[in-house]
Amino acid sequence: MNDPIGDMLTRIRNSQLRGKSTVLTPASKLRAWVLDVLADEGYIRGYEKTTGVDGHPAIEISLKYFDGEPVIRELKRVSKPGRRVYMGVNDIPQVRQGLGVSIVSTPKGVMSDANARSNNVGGEVLCTVF
Repeated sequence: MNDPIGDMLTRIRNSQLRGKSTVLTPASKLRAWVLDVLADEGYIRGYEKTTGVDGHPAIEISLKYFDGEPVIRELKRVSKPGRRVYMGVNDIPQVRQGLGVSIVSTPKGVMSDANARSNNVGGEVLCTVF
């Protein structure tokens, strides 16, 4: 697998289209850090580390719905393995005039765009969520 974050985001998108309450994805530290930001911002209920069907470590993500509609309306990968996108603190984009969130990998850890601005750090823009 070349793009583990893109794979996880696609699994979340597909599970929400099918109306699933949970989704299983292979475990990694970077995926857990991205899920921490999604949980802090209120886009998912949470996640827990489990063992997958094949015995490998996995993460079970609890998806969040409001009035039968998924809370996450749009989930886009920005920085890809073929084209990395790095931005300074002044260049980090606001998603839908601040209604959405950009998830940024900084030297101080993975955080939302608002936290990156308050900590005055830039980094790799992993994805945007609305």
